[in-house]
Amino acid sequence: MKVLLKSLVFLIFLNLGVFASTTYKTQEIVSNLGVIWGMDFLDENRLILTQKNGKVFVLDLRTKALQEIKNIPKVFYKGQGGLLDIKVSPNYKKDSWIYFTYSKNINNQGATTLARAKLENNSFVKHEDLLITKSNTSTTRHFGSRITFDEKGHLFFSVGDRGVRDTAQNLSNHAGTIIRLNLDGSIPKDNPFVNDKNALDEIYSYGHRNPQGIFYDKKRGTFWAIEHGPRGGDEVNLIQGGANYGWPVISYGKEYWGPLDVGEGTHKKGMLQPIKYYVPSISPSSLIVYNGNVYKELKGKLLAGALKLTHINILTVDSKNNILKETRILENLNERIRNIVQSPNGLIYFSTDSGKILLLKPKF
Repeated sequence: MKVLLKSLVFLIFLNLGVFASTTYKTQEIVSNLGVIWGMDFLDENRLILTQKNGKVFVLDLRTKALQEIKNIPKVFYKGQGGLLDIKVSPNYKKDSWIYFTYSKNINNQGATTLARAKLENNSFVKHEDLLITKSNTSTTRHFGSRITFDEKGHLFFSVGDRGVRDTAQNLSNHAGTIIRLNLDGSIPKDNPFVNDKNALDEIYSYGHRNPQGIFYDKKRGTFWAIEHGPRGGDEVNLIQGGANYGWPVISYGKEYWGPLDVGEGTHKKGMLQPIKYYVPSISPSSLIVYNGNVYKELKGKLLAGALKLTHINILTVDSKNNILKETRILENLNERIRNIVQSPNGLIYFSTDSGKILLLKPKF
């Protein structure tokens, strides 16, 4: 009977394209750092990271020494707001810019803000806010936010719906959108809404609930996002300029207060469908496409962190961007996985909400 039940469970997971795996091991690098929201590499040995409470550190991966960075702008640290993502410029060796997002206090309300600064003598200098988004509301929910770059000199960052659903369909504000800017903060002339007087020029896509993972895969020219649904309905989306992803009009999630569908249903003309959705929710937090050579079995696959279900998702994608298979690893860690990054030498590091940074150990 037990053998029959195990076979039945395996067949169910096979049909769903979900495979559990415990073959990966981890190595703890540091711990007790609070919620580490953003991470990126200054070089292959130095990791710059943000704490949600408003602090920035540089971690030396060889010695495990931490250096706190001074002169950080004050953040609106309430609810889900705080210091969010951080990314080193794609031209860092030439321009030295470090980009970051944070919730800024605007009349005692938080607005997701994109900023940049340079690092000199363990201090941020030449700080400038490139865009204080029109997204502030009275709630402290759904700020986003992740940063990614394409190969054409553009920066993208995500903004959540700020806890007010209808804002995600209102192009006169930035809530519930993914934004595209030039690296100096100016607006690209070919942004999809630059000629629409009823829309903000910075908006690239809209109808998002709370995208906390975005990644532009320069090798394939594809732009991926992963976002939180309500009770169910987390989404993996392939992002297109000018596209409407439906929130809150369409969703695969349920209302928190009862077993009712959100919005009008799951489909509507003019609104794009996700490439994959999750019911129940996994609470996705970040996303990368692995393009290194250390973990050959992960090459070209999407890796997403999960908060609620405490694992890393590995998604296998075909040449037409269909998701063929999902593997869930590290569930036995019981850690809310907040951010995943790939180092310049191809290693994978990730952070947890318990304040750890861990290395995913290669299989050799």
